[in-house]
Amino acid sequence: MASGFQWAKVQTMFKAFDADGNGYLEGSDFEALAGRWERLPRVAAEPELAARVHTVVMGWWDLLSTNGDGRVERIGMAELMAMVDRLPAMQQTVAATADTIFDAVDENEDGRISRGEHEQLINTWHGRSIPTGNVFHRLDEDGDGYLSRAEFAALWTEFWISDDPSDPGNLMCGPVTGIPTT
Repeated sequence: MASGFQWAKVQTMFKAFDADGNGYLEGSDFEALAGRWERLPRVAAEPELAARVHTVVMGWWDLLSTNGDGRVERIGMAELMAMVDRLPAMQQTVAATADTIFDAVDENEDGRISRGEHEQLINTWHGRSIPTGNVFHRLDEDGDGYLSRAEFAALWTEFWISDDPSDPGNLMCGPVTGIPTT
């Protein structure tokens, strides 16, 4: 069962995903999220990458909305948390989505994510500019100023699965209540 910390972390993402602000996640919210990602310069310029991004984002909706009868129209926070409880058994699936998100955010295609590119990831998730403070510094544990593909995948997986507030990956999608960014 998800902890209070995971609940707070995922609630932040729930609010970001809920494009129309009605308190539920629906297929249209995930279409809106995919649309935000598809407007990133690299994604907009590469149809194959745009298709991958759309598949990943809508795949999350498919995973969330599967309840056996295929008729789920709305997902509340409790249903989202039930899916989060299943993620530790799905680490390979979670890590696989990191590759597509990495490519979408790696705007200059240099094989690494800079602070600015990471901020673009956060703003795209949330659909607005989010002050990030020293979040990137916490993520960039080796201090080289970039996240490699491997670092990104590990942090991405940690974000979705970790229940430990001290894990830096919890800041992957922006500041989280209860985690200092200094």
